Amino acid sequence: MLKHLHIQNYALIKHLDIDFGAGFSVLTGETGAGKSIILGALALVLGARADSKAITDGEDKCIIEAEFDEGIIRRELYSNGKSRSFVDDSVVTLQELKVLANKLIDIHSQHANLLIENADFQLEVLDAIAQNEALQADYSTHYEAYITALEALHKLQTLAKKSQQDADYIQYRYQLLDEANLQEGELEELEQEQYRLSHAEEIRAALETAVAALSGEQGSAIEALRACRLDEAAPELQERLDSARIELQDIAQEAEHMANRLEMDPRRLEWVEERIGALEELKHKFSAETIEELIAMRDELAEQVNRLDSFDFDIEQAQKEVELKKTALTKVTKALTESRKKVIPHICEMLVSGLTRLGVAHAKVEIPMMATEDFTPKGCDEVQMLFAANLNQSLRNVSEVASGGEISRLMLCVKALIASTKGLPTIIFDEIDTGVSGDIATQMATIMREMATHRQIIAITHLPQIAALGETHYKVYKADTATRTETHISLLSKEERITEIASMVSGKNVTEAALKTAKELLCYH
Repeated sequence: MLKHLHIQNYALIKHLDIDFGAGFSVLTGETGAGKSIILGALALVLGARADSKAITDGEDKCIIEAEFDEGIIRRELYSNGKSRSFVDDSVVTLQELKVLANKLIDIHSQHANLLIENADFQLEVLDAIAQNEALQADYSTHYEAYITALEALHKLQTLAKKSQQDADYIQYRYQLLDEANLQEGELEELEQEQYRLSHAEEIRAALETAVAALSGEQGSAIEALRACRLDEAAPELQERLDSARIELQDIAQEAEHMANRLEMDPRRLEWVEERIGALEELKHKFSAETIEELIAMRDELAEQVNRLDSFDFDIEQAQKEVELKKTALTKVTKALTESRKKVIPHICEMLVSGLTRLGVAHAKVEIPMMATEDFTPKGCDEVQMLFAANLNQSLRNVSEVASGGEISRLMLCVKALIASTKGLPTIIFDEIDTGVSGDIATQMATIMREMATHRQIIAITHLPQIAALGETHYKVYKADTATRTETHISLLSKEERITEIASMVSGKNVTEAALKTAKELLCYH
């Protein structure tokens, strides 16, 4: 139940605090007084879309706080467009706020009457009356699993089709790289070998010169180092000279060995150059910078070639998975459909009974159910409420035959029926009485008051018949300060209620007859 509402710096409301009680409460006030502003603030704290333009001019932020039996919800909106939501002073996301709010309160705005024409809403009514929450959750779980399996199958089929179309091209590219027998670092080694083969004469001459300088018979560096003896004078230096001599001997032997092995091989040079050319051509053809990139491409193409062979098996397995999920989903779907079908006669009977009570003496309601072509997020059922208000009138879609007043009455009956099963703590009706008056308005008020036996009902109304049946009466009004116009709300006393209802009967100029009527209406209950 909504116990208290605090609004600060929202539109025309500078500061507002109001307590609400259990039972049936009514809010009245002239058009433009600010009833919709209060409702908008309440919608904001329950998770509605925030708009910084709603902040009172000149203020940096607005605060709306609603206290329920279950806890306190607060929403803060800032002039920069940001907002924050709290439940019992703990920050929550907007989605979390909406989930909680849906369990606490239902706001039926003037535009909500149009929902009665919506097939999805009509299906939601069936589910609410049938108390299908657990079945719906089960269906949603199986539906998501089925859709996931179906998407996986379609993805595989798309890949298989594309791969099949590209199969020849993939095979051709893989074959080019596979037959090239690529090796990491090969190109660098080949380029070094090409240089050696093409410069063999110069390299041999250089090596022979080095050998002669190091170990030749006359004036060689090695012999000079061998002759130099500093054992006694500088033993550490002598050790370094011996080490250098040994190193030079090793270099000379390696250089001589290399010179002996080095020979001109035109055929080998030709092969090396052809191999380098082939590798460079592959790099250009595949837009690769290195042989390693070509090897990575080859391996990827190998996987694609392997996948071409495995698609049939994968698709077969995916199809089996889809069938398993579909079988499980079908079972849950049938249970959901049967549950909906069972409550349709009861719904039609209760709606006709309620409409008759509200002056639609010849009301007829039918809710035919048809199967959809495929699974949908809501099941495999489609409904369209049919309605007739007059004797011998054929049943047709609500939107085609119902007047504004009849839609208002039908929607109240629907809400009363849902409230009897859903157990929402609070329902707010925003001018659900559109298009009705007189005794019908009284009957609507009576139904709302009956609904308030087990929950809190708050009705925003312009009709004195409804206002008079409220157990608690609030008036919304505007007042001018030195600088601005502000919206206020006040709880009316018994005398103030008489005056307010009289003004609803006769207008601003309250007559004695209007006061008498107001007293009579208030004595009705």
